[in-house]
Amino acid sequence: MSTLYLSFTSAFALSSLGLAFHRTHLVSALLCLESMMLSMYVALSMWPIQTQTSSAMILPILMLAFSACEAGTGLALLVASTRTHGSDHLHNFNLLQC
Repeated sequence: MSTLYLSFTSAFALSSLGLAFHRTHLVSALLCLESMMLSMYVALSMWPIQTQTSSAMILPILMLAFSACEAGTGLALLVASTRTHGSDHLHNFNLLQC
Protein backbone atom coordinates (compact mmCIF):
# COMPACT_ATOMS: atom_id res chain seq x y z
CA MET A 1 0.00 0.00 0.00
CA SER A 2 1.47 3.34 -1.01
CA THR A 3 1.78 6.22 1.42
CA LEU A 4 -0.50 8.35 -0.73
CA TYR A 5 -3.28 5.79 -0.58
CA LEU A 6 -2.74 5.38 3.16
CA SER A 7 -2.93 9.13 3.78
CA PHE A 8 -6.21 9.55 1.87
CA THR A 9 -7.74 6.52 3.54
CA SER A 10 -6.72 7.71 6.99
CA ALA A 11 -8.02 11.23 6.32
CA PHE A 12 -11.38 9.84 5.25
CA ALA A 13 -11.51 7.46 8.22
CA LEU A 14 -10.61 10.17 10.74
CA SER A 15 -13.23 12.53 9.39
CA SER A 16 -15.89 9.82 9.46
CA LEU A 17 -14.93 8.98 13.04
CA GLY A 18 -15.18 12.66 13.89
CA LEU A 19 -18.64 12.74 12.36
CA ALA A 20 -19.69 9.67 14.33
CA PHE A 21 -18.34 10.65 17.75
CA HIS A 22 -18.32 14.46 17.95
CA ARG A 23 -21.89 15.36 17.10
CA THR A 24 -22.49 18.23 19.49
CA HIS A 25 -22.66 21.12 17.01
CA LEU A 26 -23.97 21.21 13.47
CA VAL A 27 -20.88 23.16 12.40
CA SER A 28 -18.56 20.32 13.48
CA ALA A 29 -20.68 17.79 11.58
CA LEU A 30 -20.52 19.97 8.46
CA LEU A 31 -16.74 20.33 8.80
CA CYS A 32 -16.36 16.55 9.05
CA LEU A 33 -18.49 16.09 5.93
CA GLU A 34 -16.42 18.66 4.07
CA SER A 35 -13.16 16.98 5.05
CA MET A 36 -14.55 13.65 3.81
CA MET A 37 -15.44 15.24 0.49
CA LEU A 38 -12.04 16.95 0.26
CA SER A 39 -10.14 13.72 0.84
CA MET A 40 -12.25 11.98 -1.80
CA TYR A 41 -11.68 14.87 -4.24
CA VAL A 42 -7.92 14.78 -3.81
CA ALA A 43 -7.89 11.00 -4.14
CA LEU A 44 -9.92 11.16 -7.36
CA SER A 45 -7.68 13.92 -8.70
CA MET A 46 -4.53 11.91 -8.01
CA TRP A 47 -5.94 8.67 -9.44
CA PRO A 48 -5.03 9.38 -13.12
CA ILE A 49 -1.49 10.24 -12.01
CA GLN A 50 -1.15 7.00 -10.08
CA THR A 51 -2.53 4.87 -12.92
CA GLN A 52 -0.56 6.90 -15.52
CA THR A 53 -3.51 7.57 -17.81
CA SER A 54 -3.37 10.57 -20.09
CA SER A 55 -7.11 11.16 -20.37
CA ALA A 56 -8.66 13.99 -18.39
CA MET A 57 -11.37 12.88 -16.00
CA ILE A 58 -14.53 14.90 -15.30
CA LEU A 59 -15.37 13.03 -12.09
CA PRO A 60 -13.28 15.23 -9.72
CA ILE A 61 -14.85 18.37 -11.15
CA LEU A 62 -18.36 16.97 -10.70
CA MET A 63 -17.55 15.91 -7.18
CA LEU A 64 -16.21 19.37 -6.37
CA ALA A 65 -19.44 20.92 -7.70
CA PHE A 66 -21.58 18.56 -5.59
CA SER A 67 -19.41 19.32 -2.57
CA ALA A 68 -19.97 23.05 -3.03
CA CYS A 69 -23.73 22.47 -3.30
CA GLU A 70 -23.65 20.34 -0.16
CA ALA A 71 -21.74 23.04 1.71
CA GLY A 72 -24.22 25.71 0.65
CA THR A 73 -27.18 23.58 1.68
CA GLY A 74 -25.56 22.73 5.00
CA LEU A 75 -24.85 26.36 5.81
CA ALA A 76 -28.41 27.32 4.87
CA LEU A 77 -29.71 24.64 7.23
CA LEU A 78 -27.35 25.92 9.92
CA VAL A 79 -28.65 29.47 9.61
CA ALA A 80 -32.29 28.34 9.53
CA SER A 81 -31.90 26.06 12.55
CA THR A 82 -30.03 28.71 14.52
CA ARG A 83 -32.79 31.22 13.85
CA THR A 84 -35.59 28.83 14.85
CA HIS A 85 -33.95 26.95 17.74
CA GLY A 86 -31.51 29.55 19.04
CA SER A 87 -28.37 27.40 18.77
CA ASP A 88 -26.71 24.81 16.56
CA HIS A 89 -26.58 22.03 19.15
CA LEU A 90 -27.73 18.81 17.58
CA HIS A 91 -29.41 17.50 20.73
CA ASN A 92 -31.95 20.37 20.53
CA PHE A 93 -33.40 19.11 17.27
CA ASN A 94 -36.23 16.61 17.42
CA LEU A 95 -36.86 14.92 14.08
CA LEU A 96 -40.33 13.67 15.08
CA GLN A 97 -41.86 17.13 15.50
CA CYS A 98 -43.08 19.28 12.62
